[in-house]
Amino acid sequence: MGNRSTADPDGLLAGRGPGAGAAAGLAGPGAAALVGGVLLIGAVLAGNSLVCVSVATERALQTPTNSFIVSLAAADLLLALLVLPLFVYSEVQGGAWLLSPRLCDALMAMDVMLCTASIFNLCAISVDRFVAVAVPLRYNRQGGSHRQLLLIGATWLLSAAVAAPVLCGLNDVRGRDPAVCRLEDRDYVVYSSVCSFFLPCPLMLLLYWATFRGLRRWEVARRAKLHGRAPRRPSGPGPPSLVPRLPQDPCGPNCAPPVPGLPPDSCDSNCAPPDAVRAAALPPQTPPQTRRRRRAKITGRERKAMRVLPVVVGAFLLCWTPFFVVHITQALCPACSVPPRLVSAVTWLGYVNSALNPVIYTVFNAEFRNVFRKALRACC
Repeated sequence: MGNRSTADPDGLLAGRGPGAGAAAGLAGPGAAALVGGVLLIGAVLAGNSLVCVSVATERALQTPTNSFIVSLAAADLLLALLVLPLFVYSEVQGGAWLLSPRLCDALMAMDVMLCTASIFNLCAISVDRFVAVAVPLRYNRQGGSHRQLLLIGATWLLSAAVAAPVLCGLNDVRGRDPAVCRLEDRDYVVYSSVCSFFLPCPLMLLLYWATFRGLRRWEVARRAKLHGRAPRRPSGPGPPSLVPRLPQDPCGPNCAPPVPGLPPDSCDSNCAPPDAVRAAALPPQTPPQTRRRRRAKITGRERKAMRVLPVVVGAFLLCWTPFFVVHITQALCPACSVPPRLVSAVTWLGYVNSALNPVIYTVFNAEFRNVFRKALRACC
């Protein structure tokens, strides 16, 4: 997200202005920006397209977590199609903006929205996984696909709401320099940074911590249950056996059958019929629906999908934290000086994150790795 304001004559809030310090054209840094940009766009498009196609065609990958991963991949694809080409063009021109101001506003809005959508998708995954671990019975009773669609839809609507002010005339200020593509309001830089990063990040980390703590407890209980021994009936003196006993007859252990022609004895009348005795001795039957609810758990496939999430979140924070720290610092401290090369570097680092997620899935998820191999063999 390019974030410079009119009170920033040196262009310190983003690396997209004449002060970015790079020579214009295809000489030197411009050529490096072009080559790097083309490689980055190609990697983002290829990797995230493969993620979307794999989840859509492979039933083994159609898990709740992967539905959010597809939404995250869609945000990265849109970034590669709508933002990165214009960003690379500006970098090749040495940071100068030679296109229309309206196109610059669209670029800024899409940049803000897609970056926000990425982290909001990670937050939506954290909410969904926390509910799945904390209240699995309720989670399985509710419509999973319906709930996930609502979360994904809310993610994109909130992201669009954060970026909307740019398209509603926020950048139409007096004295705007058309040769620089930037956000023209420092207050909006702070607002968008807080909404897009500094608020959702702690919430997301807290939810992931609670989720994996609950999952670890669940795994410990499951292993203890699997390795536990069945109770055996003691052969000698000791505590009473847990095996249910038959109800005893008040007249002794033997009940004689009634004699035809004679009135039944009082003891005979108290003898319970054999079927009633067996029914009383057996535990009450659990309805099948209740048994299914008691077995509502997180599947092994879903647990595998969840294990890759810390790596995805860690890579996102590693790539985007420098960007947001630099830009909110410049917005809050106009007197602070940051080299334009550093601003450009942290912007590139943030965009590189869009190409990392498919690599992470390939390295840390065997099912994704196998599907990717099949797809690559089919293409080759």
